[in-house]
Amino acid sequence: MRIFVRTESKFRNVFAGVMATALLFSLTGPHGAGASETDKDVPWTHAISMHGSPALKPGQPFPYANPDAAKGGTITLGVQGTFDSLNSFIVQGGWTSARGMRERQFGNNILESLLVRSYAEPFSLYGLIAQRVRMPDSREWIEFELNPDAKFSDGTPVTVDDIIFSLEIIRDKGRPPYRNWYAAIVEKQVTAPNRLKLVFENGDNRELPLLIALAPIFSKKHTDAENFDKSSLTPPVGTGPYTFKTIEPGRLVVYEKNPDYWAKDLPVKAGFDNFDEIRIEYFRDETTLQEAFKKGLVNALQFRDPARWKTGFDFPAAQNGDVIKQAIPRGVPAAMQGIAFNTRRDQFADRSVRKALRMLFDFEWVNRNLFYGLYTRTAGYWDNSDLSSIGRPASDREKELLAPFPEAVDPDVMAGTWRPADADGSGRDRKVLRAALDEFKKGGYSLKDRKLVSEATGEQLSFEILAKNEDEEKLALAYVRTLELLGIEVAVRSVDPSQFEDRRTKRDFDMVFNTWWASLSPGAEQYGRWSSKAADTEGSFNFVGAKEPAIDALIDQIVAARSREDFVDAVRAFDRVLISGAYAVPLYHVSDDWVAHWKQVVPPEHHSLYGHEFDTWWSASAN
Repeated sequence: MRIFVRTESKFRNVFAGVMATALLFSLTGPHGAGASETDKDVPWTHAISMHGSPALKPGQPFPYANPDAAKGGTITLGVQGTFDSLNSFIVQGGWTSARGMRERQFGNNILESLLVRSYAEPFSLYGLIAQRVRMPDSREWIEFELNPDAKFSDGTPVTVDDIIFSLEIIRDKGRPPYRNWYAAIVEKQVTAPNRLKLVFENGDNRELPLLIALAPIFSKKHTDAENFDKSSLTPPVGTGPYTFKTIEPGRLVVYEKNPDYWAKDLPVKAGFDNFDEIRIEYFRDETTLQEAFKKGLVNALQFRDPARWKTGFDFPAAQNGDVIKQAIPRGVPAAMQGIAFNTRRDQFADRSVRKALRMLFDFEWVNRNLFYGLYTRTAGYWDNSDLSSIGRPASDREKELLAPFPEAVDPDVMAGTWRPADADGSGRDRKVLRAALDEFKKGGYSLKDRKLVSEATGEQLSFEILAKNEDEEKLALAYVRTLELLGIEVAVRSVDPSQFEDRRTKRDFDMVFNTWWASLSPGAEQYGRWSSKAADTEGSFNFVGAKEPAIDALIDQIVAARSREDFVDAVRAFDRVLISGAYAVPLYHVSDDWVAHWKQVVPPEHHSLYGHEFDTWWSASAN
C-alpha cells in the first residue's frame, strides 16, 4: 500500500497523528509495496547535479567557507532601498521584502530548503533538511528522506506534511515562476514517515527536480495559509540559523542566532552562520549608504559604481588600513545590465526601432567620463563564458534548433560577428547616427523639422526612462543627450525604490533599468523571464513583454538537454534570439566583485564562483 497525497486537505491530514504514520510505515516498508523494480534500483545519494556528478563527497565542507571561522560578534550590512513585507514569494510585496531571509549574499537566515546549493559548482545540491535524495536518469520523479534532526526555530520537528504544505501554498498563492514549478508536481507519495516522493508528468524539464529541492520550507503550524498571498510583516517560522530580533519596516532588520539551530554541525554548514547577530540597515539613497560605510556604521559593502570604487576611499580609515578593498574574481557569466524596452508600448513594438535605439548608447563616452574606463561593454546575456554566442558562429546543432524560426536571428548574430555599436566616444558619432537613422526608417520613422516622427501618424518618437537612484538617472541623462540629436523626445523620471518596483511589476513604464543575472546553469527560471506566457502574467520577470515562439522553444530545449554539449548549443541559440530581439540597450560589466570592509569583519580566503557570500564571513573579535 502507498499513500498518494493530493491537494485536498483530507488527504494531507492522513499523517496528523503518530500512530497513523507508524501504521503506514509498517504496511509499506522502506519503499512502499507498490514500488517498481526500476524505482528500487535508483540509489540514494547525498547530492545531485544538473549535469555530471557533484564535486564533493559525503562529509566534505563547501570550499569557499572556512570550517575554523570564529563564532560570535555582529555584522552590520547596508542596502539602498526599503522593505514593507516579509514574504518574497508572493506578488503583493514580494519585490519589496526584507533582505536576508533567504538569498545567496546575505544567507538563508530564516528559510531553508530540502537541499542546499554549492556556489562553487555550476548547479549541484547537497543534503540539508533532506539528508538523502534519489532521482532516476529520466528525472520523472525525485524522492527525499528527511533528516530526523531537522527542526523549526520553535523546536518542532520538520515533517513530510510541512514539505507538502510549503509546496502547495506557493503553488496556489505564490508568484511566478515558483508557482509554475510546484504546479508541475502531479503526485506526492509519502513512502515512509520521513520520505516524500514527488512525481512529475514527464522528465522533459530536467532542471525541475533541482528547483523543487530548493523550495522554501515553511512551518505549517505557524503559517497563515488563508492570507499567505497578502503582504505581511508577520515573521515566518523557518528552519534557518537565525530568528528575527528586530523589525523596523523600511529601516532595519536584525537577525539573532538561534543557539539551538539543528544543522550547525552538518558539513554543508561548516564555516557558515558565524555571527551572533546580523543587522541589515536600509538607506533611501546610495550617497547616504556610502557615508554610513565611511563612518563605520556599515561593516561591509558591495560597490557597483566605478566612480565610487575608484575615488571613494580618500577618508582616513581607508588611508590608514582600517578599511580594506577587495576585487574578488568571479567565475560566472557577466550579468546583463541594460535599459529594458517595454515592447507592450506602441513605440517599441517594432524591432527595428529598438535596434536603432540600442545603437545610440555611446558606451565609450559613458565609460570614460563617468566610470574611469573600468567597465567592459556588455553584448549578450552570457558574456565571459562558454555559453555566450558572441564571437562564435552558430554550430550545426544551433542552426538545426533555429531552422523553424528563420526570422528570429539576424545574419550577423548567426555568424557571430555582431557587436554593439562602436561609437567614437564623442557622444555624437555621425556614422552611428546615420546607421541608426537608417534603422529607424525600417521601422517607419524619419526626420522632419529636426524631429523623429512616425510616417504613419506624424507623431514624434517620445518616451520616458524610469530610474530608481542618482546613478541610473545620471546614466539615463547621458543617453538622452545622444537621443536628442535625432529629434527623439525623452523624459527621465527618478522614483524611490519602492515605487520603482511597483511600476516595473505593473508594467507601468516605457524604458526601465534592469539586470538579468546570469549563471553557468540557466534553466527553468528563463520561462519566468522570457516566455510568452510570462509576458501576460502579473509578477513575472518578463518585464519587456517578449512574445517570441523561438524563445519558448529554446527554453524547452535548455531544460530538456541531457548532455553538456546539447545544453551549450541551446543556450547559445537562445542568446542569439535575445540579442536579435533587441529587448534592451546593453550597458556594461566588470569581471570582478568589488567589496570593501572594515577590519572588524573578516572574509574567507576562498570565495564562491559568484563572489562574496557574507554568511561565510566572521568577526575579528570573536573567539
